[in-house]
Amino acid sequence: MESKVFFNLVSRIFGFIIFIIGVLNILRGNDQLLGVAFMLISFIYVPNANKIIKKNLGFSIHYVAKIVLAIFLLWITLAVGAIAEGFYPEVIS
Repeated sequence: MESKVFFNLVSRIFGFIIFIIGVLNILRGNDQLLGVAFMLISFIYVPNANKIIKKNLGFSIHYVAKIVLAIFLLWITLAVGAIAEGFYPEVIS
């Protein structure tokens, strides 16, 4: 039971991080559509959203798919984001 609580907490934290990255892309980035996409994708990391998806669509998103998506989203953020490209040097220093 403790491991389920731990993984739910990690999932919520990662969902929050992805949501904040989306907000930052909307406010400071040069790609608002990417920011909105990040904000929408972040909701799959909320444990209650998985129950809603299972109830309405009949399937749930496997945790391995969530991990692969998390790595991909972080790669996108760190590789092609406005901060990674050096558009905002005041944020880095």
